[in-house]
Amino acid sequence: MKLLLDTHICLWALSDPGRLRPEVVDAIADPENEVRVSAVSAWEIAIKQSLGKLDLPAPAEDWLPAALAKTGLEWIPVSFVDALRVRSLPWHHRDPFDRLLIAQAMTGYTLITHDDRLKQYDVLILKA
Repeated sequence: MKLLLDTHICLWALSDPGRLRPEVVDAIADPENEVRVSAVSAWEIAIKQSLGKLDLPAPAEDWLPAALAKTGLEWIPVSFVDALRVRSLPWHHRDPFDRLLIAQAMTGYTLITHDDRLKQYDVLILKA
């Protein structure tokens, strides 16, 4: 299964996995699954840290790559097509980060999220 982590799920998986349901922890740890973190999440994490809304043990540009490497999680870039796909999404959700994650999930990923509003989109969701 191809899994894409919502930003808060990425943060919980890396620093507080006890917040995740056991089924989600198992899905992320399953070597049969392709688990990815989007560059969108890196962007959101960097912005939130710079605004003082997210406390990390180090600057995001140091912490996130090291944490991903330590856990074996891999990242995916945002493509031109992903960015343009956002235009055709219904306005169920206004958060630009989440809208771009939905656009990426539409390429065959199951999005792991805790945000019930994202269930309104035509993507597979695994509730965290």
